[in-house]
Amino acid sequence: MGAVLAKNERNTENLVRDALRKFEYYDDGNDIQVEEQKSHIDAVKRLLKAASKSGGGGIGSPEFIVSSPSHPDFLIIIECKASTKDHCSAAFAAVVAGSPVLETGPERTKRLQRFATDGVAHYAQHLAREFNVIAIAASGETKGSLKISTFLFGKGQSAPRPLHTPSGNNIDEIIPWHDYISHAEFDPAIQKVRFDELMAFSRELHDFMRDHAKLTESEKPLMVSGTLIALRNKAFAKAFDEYAPEDLQKQWMQVIQDEIQKADIPKAKKANMAQPYSSIAVHPELSKKTKNWPRGVLHELIRRLREKVWPFISVYHEYDVVGQFYGEFLKYTGGDKKALGIVLTPRHVTELFALLANVNKESRVLDICAGTGGFLISAMREMIKDASTEGEIFNIKSSGLIGVEQQPNMFALAASNMILRGDGKANLHQGSCFDDAISSAIKTHKCTVGLLNPPFSQGDADLHELYFVKQMLDCLNKHGVGVAIVPISCAISPHPAKTELLKAHTLEAVMSMPLELFSPVGTVTCVMVFTAGVPHASSKRKTWFGYWRDDGFVKTKHLGRIDQDGKWPTIRERWVSSYRNREVHAGESVMVQVGASDEWCAEAYLETDYSGVSQSDFEEEVKKYLVFHVMNQNGSASAADGEEADAND
Repeated sequence: MGAVLAKNERNTENLVRDALRKFEYYDDGNDIQVEEQKSHIDAVKRLLKAASKSGGGGIGSPEFIVSSPSHPDFLIIIECKASTKDHCSAAFAAVVAGSPVLETGPERTKRLQRFATDGVAHYAQHLAREFNVIAIAASGETKGSLKISTFLFGKGQSAPRPLHTPSGNNIDEIIPWHDYISHAEFDPAIQKVRFDELMAFSRELHDFMRDHAKLTESEKPLMVSGTLIALRNKAFAKAFDEYAPEDLQKQWMQVIQDEIQKADIPKAKKANMAQPYSSIAVHPELSKKTKNWPRGVLHELIRRLREKVWPFISVYHEYDVVGQFYGEFLKYTGGDKKALGIVLTPRHVTELFALLANVNKESRVLDICAGTGGFLISAMREMIKDASTEGEIFNIKSSGLIGVEQQPNMFALAASNMILRGDGKANLHQGSCFDDAISSAIKTHKCTVGLLNPPFSQGDADLHELYFVKQMLDCLNKHGVGVAIVPISCAISPHPAKTELLKAHTLEAVMSMPLELFSPVGTVTCVMVFTAGVPHASSKRKTWFGYWRDDGFVKTKHLGRIDQDGKWPTIRERWVSSYRNREVHAGESVMVQVGASDEWCAEAYLETDYSGVSQSDFEEEVKKYLVFHVMNQNGSASAADGEEADAND
């Protein structure tokens, strides 16, 4: 009986093998590795040692294990059974539906050995300790009867979830490797794990570059962005192992220059973009051989970035990876984070701005203090969501994103971000946003949306934050939407710029933001929304004021402010909805007619509903007020700009 069963199961394996061949899994020309019954990957062998379905401690293994060096954190495993009756147990179906299964001992062992879904899930649970696992159960002896079920086990997760197509359909057949990966990579749980790992790696990389590469604070983000540009070159990505340490630096710089030359950037800008990388190309520590890194420190840096960062950035184009690394590096720097007004705008704020501005595929988005390009990247993400054709996406990337950045290093970072996404390079300008030539060039783009985080408190009266806001609005089309985040002092203190702003533009809304939004820099901020080109008095509109002090983020010791409890999506939707509909709620929002001499903040006008206020609530608010008062006094000398870092002085 056993021999017949084995023979029949081989039929199932042959059907799976034929399907894999159909989609070129076995072709020598690709980088996919299909292994049967065992694996050459050390981590897989180690994890499967404890995965015997009989519980006897022997090495258990699925019929097929598929991997690829281009996606080192993913595995596909396939378990086969001859009979479709042995495809899925009732207990496993209950698990997928969310019900716990408490069975142990012999009954559980029998189930794991008999059913395809149960068995492949058992292996996947072990492998998911270190991999994202796509687990496939296959049963049936003929092509017409072959039954396929596909599940996803994210790294660190033990519960199976059906893997769906973007349209929400179950995957009930063998499909190409890259289709599996693309469906899995955009699973929210996978994205979160990958992003958390990326940030953990950024801290590790910072220490490595400090201790072994001896790079300066300004050179560290350039090292990252330059290497990512170089890794776009497939020949370099494959061959950098072959260069001697003393030659690798020259080749690194040459490939960066080649990639910049190939990019759709005006010739005059190419030299400006390449120049900041030149100091790294001759840095003496990078070519040194050490006991731990006999091929040199630069080789080790490139290897780590290729393995840890490139797979992420090549997939998640909506993430400002260079900006995130820059922000992480600033957390650990011993230098003065305030000197140039540079602190990264949190990513959830750049996303919020795109929603407040209601960007779509027709928008032309401007950031006159572009920094690493975070606002432009978040806007691009929302614009592409609204697009339905490749032509529309091309137009968004080629003409929908316009930026200005003065600092050479920051310009190089922003341009590298654009190159890595294949978009917007020609529309990134280097220089002061107040320069007449740059202003004239910007206006030719006929921008409809402006997003801005200006450098804070530069000292020069001509560089007051509100003058950056006015410059942005002056560069937009009439009726364009401008959104800016500025210190709360801009809203509550008298300043001539407030009068100038309202002479030409309408103040639509002001939202008071969380006190520690830019932690560890102590600037209290607010978001202002304007309609460009329409004088405030002529609009006869009341301004909407929102009290947005709680975004759900909490401050942690090692990770900074994070959305630890997953509250932000709900809060964001409530904020955006209340702003768009101009909703008025006691203690949260209010509509008021204001002028240049008035305070532009919710706290000045809110009516509080005291019926639900307890003694502890009162004490907490008093503490918040005291913190606000102290931080506002000190914060005017602080800095805050991130994705939007631009000294413009």
